[in-house]
Amino acid sequence: MSHFDERETRDPAERERELLARLPAQIGHARAHTAAFAQLLTDVDPATITSREALAALPVTRKSDLLELQKGARPFGGFAAVTWGRRCARVFASPGPIYEPEGARPDYWRLARAFHAAGFREGDLVHNTFAYHMTPAGSMMETAAHALGCSVFPGGVGQTEQQLEAIRDLQPNAYTGTPSFLRILIEKADEAGMAIPFTKAFVSGEAFPPSQRDALLARGIAAYQAYATADIGLIAYETPARDGLVIDEDVLVEIVRPGTGDPVPEGEVGEVVVTTFNPDYPLIRFGTGDLSAMLPGASPCGRTNARIKGWMGRADQTTKVKGMFVHPGQVAAVLKRHPEVARARLVVDNPDLTDRMTLQCEATGSVGLHDALIESLREATKLRGEVRFMAPGTLPNDGKIIDDIRRYD
Repeated sequence: MSHFDERETRDPAERERELLARLPAQIGHARAHTAAFAQLLTDVDPATITSREALAALPVTRKSDLLELQKGARPFGGFAAVTWGRRCARVFASPGPIYEPEGARPDYWRLARAFHAAGFREGDLVHNTFAYHMTPAGSMMETAAHALGCSVFPGGVGQTEQQLEAIRDLQPNAYTGTPSFLRILIEKADEAGMAIPFTKAFVSGEAFPPSQRDALLARGIAAYQAYATADIGLIAYETPARDGLVIDEDVLVEIVRPGTGDPVPEGEVGEVVVTTFNPDYPLIRFGTGDLSAMLPGASPCGRTNARIKGWMGRADQTTKVKGMFVHPGQVAAVLKRHPEVARARLVVDNPDLTDRMTLQCEATGSVGLHDALIESLREATKLRGEVRFMAPGTLPNDGKIIDDIRRYD
């Protein structure tokens, strides 16, 4: 079977109806069973959230917010609908620390779909080199492999010589881990005159450029990647089409202008915001802090869900100018006051080692608009800035709201 299930190839309109129909119950569940959403969504009637437009009116909870909220309310900042017991099988810590629950459901992180697209099947032996200690990556991969009927060797990180010994003895045909550690294993195996038995790989946790993919393929290893987080689980995954990442069937993804909750047009780079239907950890409009963009059309592989380009950088572009923090949200506030500006970015440089802000705007310039923008920028940031008008389509489509190009050499 080339697809994990029939949901992957259903009519896009049917998928959209099903996702939107699930929204009111999930929002109601989050409000009723988590302290955080009881507060964030106090004035929201869940029954009215039946469209993307209605969803876009709800607040975004960003990962940076989650870190601070968890510090004030351990362990989960009031966002989890489970406590210790059977529904919470494990708890993990990501850097920060940010704590994440793992429920007892099979394939809790929903990565089996991505493993299947990467060619993993029942009967495979998977050499798992993601960490099993404290962080969730090892468990994320193992539970996905088990859901497909694979066996797993829990290699974990490091100990290259011992891992190679196990690979020689067990002859696993599949690998999961970072692409850099796979490269190390291959190099060490070559030095030892040992053949690596892997024919398939699922990699994550690092950039995986086409050059690395092609180098592995030349060694007989077909490797695929996915975009997942410890908070959400699977968000999107690569398929044999090698044309963007297909969004998972059980999340609702928006691309928003950094620093805001406002969705951007298709193709424009922005922050990935995800709503999950996980009953244990029901994150609504969770801002990942990652940049990406929606791709037009459907994947050539036959899967009909929307696609994103993949990871394109970080959305949190907060910087400090003359000792004052300047946030993307402040720049967005300026633009909301001046709708005649189509697109803009705040460029920060330091000629003569003196900080300078210039708001570059795609707009038809006028003296009145120039002066109004300078005043709005001063009010939003408490700093003096300059304004420069640009021709439409001049600014790069890279998701940057603040571009810090200062140099100190």
